[in-house]
Amino acid sequence: MSHILDEIENRKWIKTAVAVARKATCERSKCGSVIVKDGMIIGEGFNSPPGGLESRRRCRVEKSTFDRKVTDKTCCVHAEERAIMDALRKHPDKIVGSTLFFIRLDERDEPKRSGEPYCTICSKMALDAGIAEFVLWHESGMVAYPTDEYDALSCRYGSTT
Repeated sequence: MSHILDEIENRKWIKTAVAVARKATCERSKCGSVIVKDGMIIGEGFNSPPGGLESRRRCRVEKSTFDRKVTDKTCCVHAEERAIMDALRKHPDKIVGSTLFFIRLDERDEPKRSGEPYCTICSKMALDAGIAEFVLWHESGMVAYPTDEYDALSCRYGSTT
């Protein structure tokens, strides 16, 4: 069951995610993630085109121009995906049971409150890697979702049922 985290205790992880997000090169949305286990960052990531290939950029392409079968209409690797890959590369023995903190920046590069969980690409990858919790910063505070709950909510996003 999701629960609100102590903001003072966890503020440093969000602040670090903000610093990481400021490295993002996406022209549509700047995001950052850090993965934490046992009081240390084991992975971090920001959104940008894969492999630094800026020539693959399509941030400004209208999403409705893509075929419906294209499930991810951005050109960028998501911050969460990149953080998971970083953790698996640097600390594969620590990723199981870890916590992923995610932040999005506004147009002034300042932290922005999150909406509801919606990315099944990231939720499935986090589940498969063994991440225990997925943290978003909502109006109500920092909310930690067990990753299976985050995935279920993401799958239902936008559903009227």
